[in-house]
Order: sequence, then structure tokens, then C-alpha cells
Amino acid sequence: MSDMTSKKMARIAYDALEEKKAEDIRVLSIEKVSVIADYFLIASGTNRNQVQALAENVEEALYKAGFEVRQKEGVQSANWILMDYGDIIVHIFDRENRLFYDLERIWVDGEAISIDALREGEKE
Repeated sequence: MSDMTSKKMARIAYDALEEKKAEDIRVLSIEKVSVIADYFLIASGTNRNQVQALAENVEEALYKAGFEVRQKEGVQSANWILMDYGDIIVHIFDRENRLFYDLERIWVDGEAISIDALREGEKE
């Protein structure tokens, strides 16, 4: 897929997370450091129900835009839900597991992207 497609997917996922009040949403561009995806989105929920609601909202928003999740893990425990869309991977954590796994540190070579940068060139 093109960079514009992965950027659009990341933007849709970001908006879906924001809509359900996700905490500390981060977008990392990892395309220069890994072949697994172009973007990681990392967010937190305050409890199990919110983490699940965040994942459901992301999945619904991306599905409506024509993107289907390839693989989804962690939905039952809801302490870390991983949603693989190929070009983007969405990680939704509870607070404790986000601190424990600290993906931002592990993927420190990835470039932090602002929502404004994701929205660049967006057609309204």
C-alpha cells in the first residue's frame, strides 16, 4: 500500500481512539526502521471496558473506511490489545501494561508523528 493509504489508516485509527477518550495517544513512524509496518499507534485506556471499547471503535472506523483487521490479540484480557492492519499496528494498553512494556522506549528509533502531520494533505 502507498504511504498515503497507511497515513490515512493511522489518521482514522487516531480519531477513533480520541473519540473514545484514549489517553496519551502516540503515533510512531517505523517504516525506516522496520518492515513490519509503517506506523504504530499506541494508546491507553483507564480500565478493561475502555480498552475493549477503544479497540472496537478503531475496528469499526477502519472497517467503514474499507480496511479489515488482519490479526487481533488480547481482546479477552484487555490489558494489551494488538490490532494488525498490515501497514499500521494499533496497540491499546491499560496503564500498568503500557508502563511495563514501554513500546515507545523499545521503538525509540521510530519517529514520533503528530496528529497535525498525519492530517497534512487531508481532503475534507
